[in-house]
Amino acid sequence: MSTPTTGSSTEASPTPLPEDHAEPGPSGQAALLRQIASSPAVVGLLAVLTALILSSILILAADSEVRYTATYLFNRPGDFLHATASTLSEAYSSLLRGAIFDWRATTGVRMIRPITDTLTNATPLIIAGLGMAVAFRAGLFNIGGQGQMILGAITACYVGIAWNLPPVAHLLVAVVGAALGGLVWGGIAGVLKARTGANEVIVTIMLNSIAAHLLSQVLSLKAFNGEGETGNRKSLTVADAAQYPSLAGDSFRLHAGFLLALLVAVAVWWLMERSRLGFQLRATGLNADAARTAGMSVPWVTSLVMMISGALCGLAATAPVLGTQKSMDESVVGTIGFDAITVALLGRSRPLGTVLAGLLFGALRAGGTAMQAAPGTHIKIVLVLQSTIVLFIAAPPLIRAIFRLPERRESPGGTDPSPASVPAAAPATAPAPAAPAAKEA
Repeated sequence: MSTPTTGSSTEASPTPLPEDHAEPGPSGQAALLRQIASSPAVVGLLAVLTALILSSILILAADSEVRYTATYLFNRPGDFLHATASTLSEAYSSLLRGAIFDWRATTGVRMIRPITDTLTNATPLIIAGLGMAVAFRAGLFNIGGQGQMILGAITACYVGIAWNLPPVAHLLVAVVGAALGGLVWGGIAGVLKARTGANEVIVTIMLNSIAAHLLSQVLSLKAFNGEGETGNRKSLTVADAAQYPSLAGDSFRLHAGFLLALLVAVAVWWLMERSRLGFQLRATGLNADAARTAGMSVPWVTSLVMMISGALCGLAATAPVLGTQKSMDESVVGTIGFDAITVALLGRSRPLGTVLAGLLFGALRAGGTAMQAAPGTHIKIVLVLQSTIVLFIAAPPLIRAIFRLPERRESPGGTDPSPASVPAAAPATAPAPAAPAAKEA
C-alpha cells in the first residue's frame, strides 16, 4: 500500500517582489545634497537673501525715477530696467563703501576706515550676542541684555572716573567691574527663576526698566559728572589708563575691545563644547526633567547660566564706555542689548555663528550712513533689513516653503534615512502546507 506524498519538507521561501516594485534608496550624492539643503546654515543664508530681496523692493518703491518709468513699463521696459539697476547698484554700493572699503575715497585712511568701523560696531554685538547664546542654549530666554549692559556701563564708568590705578591694572579692574555689574543684574533674574519659578522674560523686562531709571539717576551724581555739574546727563571722560588702546592709530575708532570679543568667543566655545558645565548647560536646555533625573541641579545651572549671560552683556558695555565714547550718557548702550538677541538667533546660538552675525550687523550699522546718501534711500531701510532677517530666521518653515527645501531629518549616521538603510521587514508568513491526505484504506 502506498502512501501519498505529503509535500516537500523544505520550508517555503517568500516570493521575491517584482524588480520594478523595488524602491532603491538615494545615492550618496543625493543624500549629501539633501543634507546640505536642509542645514540651518543654508536656511540662515536664504533668510538673509530673502530679506535683501524685500529691502530691494522697498528701495525701488521709494525711488521716484523707478516709479515714473514703471508707468510706461510695457512701452519702454528698458527705461524701467535701467532705473532699477541704477537705484539698486547705487544703494548697495554705498552700503559696501560704508561698511568694507570706500573705493571712491581720495586717501588711504578714508578707504580702509569703513572696515575698521564695521569691526568697532561689531564688538559689543558679538560679546552681548554670546551672552544671549549661552542663555538660549540652556533653554532660557534672556531679553535683559539691555539692563545688564547698563549696569556694566555704570560700573565700568565709575571705576574709570573715580579710581586712580596704574594703566594696565585700571583697565583690567574696569573690565572686571563691568562683568560683575552685569553678573549681578543677570543673577537676580536667574535666582528668581530657579527659586521661585518666576518667568525670566517678565523679570528681565522689569529689570531693563529699572536699569534705565537707575542710569538716569546716577548721571546726576558728582561721582560721575564732577563738581558743579549736577543734573548733567553726560559723565566725565574716563581716565586714559582705563581706556582700551587703539589698534589702528588715532585716525580710526578700532580698539582692543575687538580682540577681547574674539577671546570671549573662544572661551564660550570651550565652555559650551569642552567643559562639564557646558554639558550640564546643554542637557538642561534640551530636557530639564531628564537632566534632573541624571542628578544635575537644574536650579543651580539656571542661576549660573543667567549670571554668565549677564556678565557677558555687562562686558559688552565696555566697548562704548572704555573704547569709542569714553564716557557715559543715557544712550550709552543704544539698542545693543536688543540687537544682541537678533545676533544670537542669526548665529544659531553658536560661537562662530554669533561672531559672523555680529560682523554682519556691524557692517549694516557702519554702512547705513553711507547708504543714506544714495538717492532715494533712507537709513531706516537698514532697520527694515535687520527686522526682516529676524523674521525669516525665526520662521525656518517659511524659508523652506519659499525655496522648497527638504525638511531636516537626522539619523545616527549623519545622513537622511533611506529605504536602503531601514532594516528589511520580516518576511510574510509562508502559507501553511496542505494537510496530509488521509491514508488509503
